Amino acid sequence: MQIIEANLEMIVTIAPNYPIATVPGFKIQFYLRRALIMSNFKIFSTALVAIALSVATGCTPTTPRDQNTSEAPAAQSVQATESPSPTASPTVSPTASGQNNLSSSDRQFITEAAQGGLAEVQLGQLASQRGTSNAVKQYGQRMVEDHTQVNEQLKQLATQKGVTLPTGSKNQQVKQRLSKLSGTNFDRQYLNQMLQDHEKDVAAFQTEAQQGQDPDVKAFAAQVLPTLQEHLEQVRSLVNPGGTSTSTPTSTPTSTPTPTSTP
Repeated sequence: MQIIEANLEMIVTIAPNYPIATVPGFKIQFYLRRALIMSNFKIFSTALVAIALSVATGCTPTTPRDQNTSEAPAAQSVQATESPSPTASPTVSPTASGQNNLSSSDRQFITEAAQGGLAEVQLGQLASQRGTSNAVKQYGQRMVEDHTQVNEQLKQLATQKGVTLPTGSKNQQVKQRLSKLSGTNFDRQYLNQMLQDHEKDVAAFQTEAQQGQDPDVKAFAAQVLPTLQEHLEQVRSLVNPGGTSTSTPTSTPTSTPTPTSTP
């Protein structure tokens, strides 16, 4: 009110300069007070607008943005620490299911059988090409067919048991030596080699079929054994045609009656 009164006195002093001074006193006072009130209202409104602008500019949402930006990495770090790592889940390898429990003897049998089977196929192919007699050629062809089938079965068994098979045969020197022969000399040397190989094979497969520890390996040996025995008997007949069996029958001595003397 002091400000209003002071402004009113200022307006009264300058009022004679305006036509409104000719208006009767009560109207002059009315209009002067009205002008004074409007002037102060404008000043007051301007002040309010200025205060509002200052408040609006002073309360910018910079702090929430800073909080959001500061909380975002923390949230990401929490998610990173809580997310399970891909290596947390246990992996089961094929060898963890008991395949590595194969005994050393069974494993050795599989390896040696694979090497012998590859040798029989390679030497059989050589015999079917370089053999002189038809019997040798046919025997070599049978070796290729039978042992190829056996080798495939052995390969499946080795994969099941986690055994890595050798890629080469054990008779490379024998193959090189036979490759230099020809004619009947080749036939004789090849048949003698087959006789030695199959005697060893039959003995090894018999031992595995009877004393093997793994049931699957034992079953494989027992299944292939009759075929190997046939190969052995056939090569024996080729090496010694018309020969008698190795087993000789036992003969029982016969007693001759002694003549009785008559008196």
